[in-house]
Amino acid sequence: MRLLIIGTLNGELINASRIAMNRGAAVTHAEALDQGMNVLRAKGADLVMIDVSLPVAELVETLARERMRLPVVACGTGTDARAAVAAIQAGAKEYIPLPPDADMIAAVIEAVAADNRSFIWRDPAMEKVVKLAEQVAGSEASILITGESGTGKEVLARHVHQRSGRRNKPFISLNCAAIPDNLLESELFGHEKGAFTGATARRIGKFEEASGGTLLLDEISEMDPRLQAKLLRALQERVIDRVGGSKPVPVDIRIIATSNRNLAEAVKDGSFREDLFYRLNVVHLKLPALRERPEDVLALAAFFAEKYAEQNGLPLRPLSAQARDLAVAAPWRGNVRELENAIHRAVLLSSGAEIEADALRSPDGEGLETAPDDSAARAARTAEAVTRSLVGRTVAEVEQDLILDTLDHCVGNRTHAAKILGISIRTLRNKLNEYSSAGVTVPDPGQRRMSA
Repeated sequence: MRLLIIGTLNGELINASRIAMNRGAAVTHAEALDQGMNVLRAKGADLVMIDVSLPVAELVETLARERMRLPVVACGTGTDARAAVAAIQAGAKEYIPLPPDADMIAAVIEAVAADNRSFIWRDPAMEKVVKLAEQVAGSEASILITGESGTGKEVLARHVHQRSGRRNKPFISLNCAAIPDNLLESELFGHEKGAFTGATARRIGKFEEASGGTLLLDEISEMDPRLQAKLLRALQERVIDRVGGSKPVPVDIRIIATSNRNLAEAVKDGSFREDLFYRLNVVHLKLPALRERPEDVLALAAFFAEKYAEQNGLPLRPLSAQARDLAVAAPWRGNVRELENAIHRAVLLSSGAEIEADALRSPDGEGLETAPDDSAARAARTAEAVTRSLVGRTVAEVEQDLILDTLDHCVGNRTHAAKILGISIRTLRNKLNEYSSAGVTVPDPGQRRMSA
């Protein structure tokens, strides 16, 4: 775990640094905010600890602007309650009072290292996949993980990393679908100062940040073919070229890629390079959908029930027999993500000794779907209502509403929305750019549009 401490090194921060190092963290120091950002651009980090006397909000905003996703923890004198509140409001995840408490620092480091991703499985269908993953974890082979959205591809990738010889080195994840094509190259390979407008300083990319460890390329099927060629060269020669750089940079990483698409089919239709496919597909781990893993449904439901009861200060309630039957029968098209949200709602809605079946509801309050016939009838009624609402509108208006409503349904996820709409991710992005230019609100990834 890599920790960056930003602030003037007094005795208290030095003690915090020593405690962190004793807990296995690699610690780097920076006196000021701009120096800290230079360290992050050059080396990366898993956690930032910043003195509350420095502009915490500016740090959080800069990290967001430069697409650096890592937790920020503020620290300061224990009696400065106002500064602690301000730091949390500015975006800090935690506040550690000084002088430092060894147990508190250890707990923060452990929480970051665990990354809140628990890997739980019980079903024989999942057992086969996990067994294969653990057999190849100690090798240097590239791994391709496929499965529907929400099945736990990134969680499995982290499981592989934790059982590899690289476990004490970085695990870096990059969602290829969430970053525009013109920025993805810089995110992967880094850039030199002045390489393009806005490149005010050298910044290392994910390849260098993950050096010695594992790089997860999430939704790799959405990568532009030109970048696919550059990625193939990096994998073959173990060197990269920063954007605007003049010499190659050696890297030592293990690649794990994920996709919710059939890459073999993508190779056939020409959207994915065949040579890159075979380079990545040394080992293929195919995750079954949650509806094909009934024992996992029950194990995960019990885990989420305990998790959200604790988070919300509520008593732990087990699922009733009827609730367990309903959970196993549900189709869970959103897989583990959908199950987690459903259990979270059920924990909040329940008041008896158990979580009853009627507490398991969809986000709009309806009961969980179980029978295909119910789904078909509901879809038919919806389609009829939608058809009646189209009369008198232009094609462009209908298309815009369809695209934005689908994107809203997918919580801003461009890849999922494009798949539902049956268009390419590039076409979707072009449409969204047109709408933004016209002043229409377009949700960012992970967000929904504000209701009128």
